Amino acid sequence: MTTLQINGKSTTVDAPGDTPLLWVLRDHVGLTGTKFGCGMALCGACTVHLDGQAVRSCQTPLSAAADKKVTTIEGVGATRIGKAVQTAWLQVGVPQCGYCQAGQIMSACALLQSKSKPSDADIEGAMSGNICRCGTYTRIRTAIKRAAGMREESV
Repeated sequence: MTTLQINGKSTTVDAPGDTPLLWVLRDHVGLTGTKFGCGMALCGACTVHLDGQAVRSCQTPLSAAADKKVTTIEGVGATRIGKAVQTAWLQVGVPQCGYCQAGQIMSACALLQSKSKPSDADIEGAMSGNICRCGTYTRIRTAIKRAAGMREESV
């Protein structure tokens, strides 16, 4: 049995320690917003926060998340930064197919937690591990900049 703090709630799961966090979140906990993309930590669709850091849950073993704070797309909107990013995403009209968006939003939130006014280079660096097959990269950058401007405001 492993105890996780997921989106502010303590959750105990019965799974082997080497089970990828992605499958624990989806299959054991029922949080299906985090997506399976490539299974090799290359596409970013499975990005979640582990103690505030963006990690690829498809390659993060359950044992690495024990007793740490896990934030998923279902919980990130409860934070000021998460709410700002989600609002900006909708205002700019970022999603097309939407499959990568949970991972994109989680990476954008992690960036804005560490850099309040990211440059284009900061954004490119932080988001380079997230693939969008629809090619909405320009809108993603615009939304991140808009969210950076909203952080201090009430969203």
